Amino acid sequence: MARGTMVPTLLVLLLAIFCAITVVHSKEWNVGRQDGWFFSISNWGDDKPIKVGDVLVFKYKAIAHNVVQVSEEDYNACTVSRPSPAYRSGNDHIKVTSSGRFFFICYVKTPLHCESGMKIAITVQ
Repeated sequence: MARGTMVPTLLVLLLAIFCAITVVHSKEWNVGRQDGWFFSISNWGDDKPIKVGDVLVFKYKAIAHNVVQVSEEDYNACTVSRPSPAYRSGNDHIKVTSSGRFFFICYVKTPLHCESGMKIAITVQ
């Protein structure tokens, strides 16, 4: 009887250790300058080793800005051509769930903020 419960107990323990290791290795990235998501930050992600499981933190004045995840084409054109995830809280936490290239812009009714450099492209390893 004791032997029969030992294997499930070990499996649960190993799963708990794996989960703890994953949590320890994730990192929060404050996007933008020291004061947060703002203009002239388009090269912010160029040197960041962002990984799956990390969290992007966008801090900004919610009344003046937002964060919209867009396609590469929309990023380059500073537009939102299709329904896209939009964040408006002023303290958005976006968990990275897959590798690849991701694009975010500020688009509050017009492309002016994006055109002024309030956009980032990141590569997730």
